[in-house]
Amino acid sequence: MKATITGATGLVGRELVQLLLEDDRFRQIVVFGRRSLGLNHSKLTEHLINFDTPGEWQHLIAGDVLFSTLGTTIKQAGSKEAQYRVDYTYQYEFANAASENGIPVYVLVSAASASPGSRFFYSRMKGELERDVKDLNFSATHIIQPGLLHGNRQENRTGEKFAFHILNALNTVGLLKTYRPIHGKTVAQAMIHAALSNKNGTHLYTLDDVFELAGDL
Repeated sequence: MKATITGATGLVGRELVQLLLEDDRFRQIVVFGRRSLGLNHSKLTEHLINFDTPGEWQHLIAGDVLFSTLGTTIKQAGSKEAQYRVDYTYQYEFANAASENGIPVYVLVSAASASPGSRFFYSRMKGELERDVKDLNFSATHIIQPGLLHGNRQENRTGEKFAFHILNALNTVGLLKTYRPIHGKTVAQAMIHAALSNKNGTHLYTLDDVFELAGDL
């Protein structure tokens, strides 16, 4: 298979690239992003793009599956508007181009409690993306809803580290199980298994489903 990835420099994206490079079922990995991964591999092709000028890169999107792991924080983006542009607009425009170019399978990393009707900005933004990509012309759409992500990030996220320790503590006594932390590699493993499942239609995976998918890989 030929896999296309957007968001490959993030926590889940980097884990996903490493797993795909080691997986004999994938012959080519094509990455689209704003900066290089800094990796050299015979299976890997990188396209450094400006997401604001889709006319320059839309025609390059091709393959058997699109993995979308793009995302940022308000702190990194600088404002809610800028975060929305990355987390919704860029991802939707990329998915729409992939759909129009005939990629049959789409796997999206979303978030727990994503809902277009949420009163919380982040959950509403993720829910709007989920809602809208479901209408695109993919044979299969897989939406992954993990809890708090942890792993080796390139950037420092103090708030997430604090939340990780709090949620871990709460989960030892059985509280907030729905939001328990999950490693980026586990999410990446689940994404690959979803892509290879040969299921048509739209499929939503909540946290327990993600752990199960990863374990079955």
